[in-house]
Amino acid sequence: MTHPGELLKRNGLYAGKELGQNFLSNPATAQMIVDRTAVDKDTTVLEIGPGLGALTLPLARACKQVVAVEKDRRIIPLLEGELAGEGICNVTIINQNILKTDIREIAGTEKLVVIGNLPYNISSQILFQLVTIRQVVTRAFLMFQKELAQRLLSSAGTKDYSRLSAVVQYASKISRVADIRPSNFFPRPEVDSTVLRFDFFETKDMGEEDETLLFSVIKAAFSKRRKTLHNAMSGGELGLTKKIVGIALENAGIDASRRAETLSVQEFIDLSRAVGKISTRES
Repeated sequence: MTHPGELLKRNGLYAGKELGQNFLSNPATAQMIVDRTAVDKDTTVLEIGPGLGALTLPLARACKQVVAVEKDRRIIPLLEGELAGEGICNVTIINQNILKTDIREIAGTEKLVVIGNLPYNISSQILFQLVTIRQVVTRAFLMFQKELAQRLLSSAGTKDYSRLSAVVQYASKISRVADIRPSNFFPRPEVDSTVLRFDFFETKDMGEEDETLLFSVIKAAFSKRRKTLHNAMSGGELGLTKKIVGIALENAGIDASRRAETLSVQEFIDLSRAVGKISTRES
């Protein structure tokens, strides 16, 4: 691969700060990441933000097909040139915002492995998106700022546990793949990065409406994380009175004085089911 700095300079381009572009520049690091994904010739990969092809090239050599979704139309000709120079022809590039992309349509009848060095400014949104379409995604290998990765791995009762932690842990098993130093990127970021693996699973006893309510309950609980659950969940977008919240908490066996960051994923499920039963009874 051509070094990103050289490739951009040669074409009069620059890394877009507004797009959160920090291109992976170390081929050995890129190959290490691809090796740890264990993709093979039966695998179709959805790559989010291929950039200048650091991961795309080794991925294409290892798997059946890569569908690469890239928002920045300026760099697509450069990526196409890198692929052509290596004689790679099993990559389809889509010039689109991943948040507006129909991933189910890309998958068709197949299951995808999702891989990406994510733009840091939309990492959380992409994760929420993958959770909602996980029926067509078996696993994902995604690179985040190390601080966000730590939040995703954190457990209930710790200061880093968040709304995002609870939602993603509800839908997947998360594990650390590798920590990546800033020297592996161009331009060099100010923080370390971490690649995480997400093994998605379906929760058969939770329907689509159940999940929607669960995610709303988690969001409401964390909306005022310094307050107790009783106060944080009253009013707001759930539209619940303090009385109804109190009954739901009691029915779920959860102390009303607890705060959102102390609840396990299972406790959030129990609470959302209690809210759902009360809402059905009240309507």
